[in-house]
Amino acid sequence: MEPKELLQQKLKEKFTETDFEFSEFRNELTVKLDKKFILQVCTFLKEDSDLEFLLCEDITAVDWATRKNRFTVVYHIFSIKNNFRLVLKADVDESECNIDSVYSVWKTSNWQERECYDMYGIKFNNHPDMRRIYMPEEFEYYPLRKDFPLMGIPGSLPLPKK
Repeated sequence: MEPKELLQQKLKEKFTETDFEFSEFRNELTVKLDKKFILQVCTFLKEDSDLEFLLCEDITAVDWATRKNRFTVVYHIFSIKNNFRLVLKADVDESECNIDSVYSVWKTSNWQERECYDMYGIKFNNHPDMRRIYMPEEFEYYPLRKDFPLMGIPGSLPLPKK
C-alpha cells in the first residue's frame, strides 16, 4: 500500500472521534484537523511502526486576517522510512490564540514554536520555554500579523546605541 493510502486509513481507524480533511497538491499530502487532536495525532504519526514520522522539519503559521479562525498552524513532517513528506494544518482562533505544543514528540519543535509565538502571538500549551526568540520580551506586537504595519510602528522598538 502506498504511504498516502496507508496514512489516511490509519488516521481514520485510530481517530474515529474527529474528521480529517485530506487534500493533495503537487504530490504532497495535507491533512487538516481540529487543534485539540494535534498532540495525539503527532504522537501517533511518530510512534506508528508503519509510518515513523521522525522528523519535524518546520512549524509556521498563516494569518488569514479576516477569517473566523484567523490563524492556521502548519507542520511539515517527514518519514525517512517511507521517504514521505506530510503537511498538517490546524486552525486557531484569535480569541483562543493557543494550541498544544508538540515538543514532547519532536524536540526540534522547541525553537519553531517559539518563532511562531514571537512572530504571530500563537501560544503553545505546555511548551518548556515559551518566550520570544527575535523580538525583546517587552515588545507588545507580533510582526508577521497582517495588521502589523509594513514599516513597523514608530517608537515601538528603540534603536540600538552605537
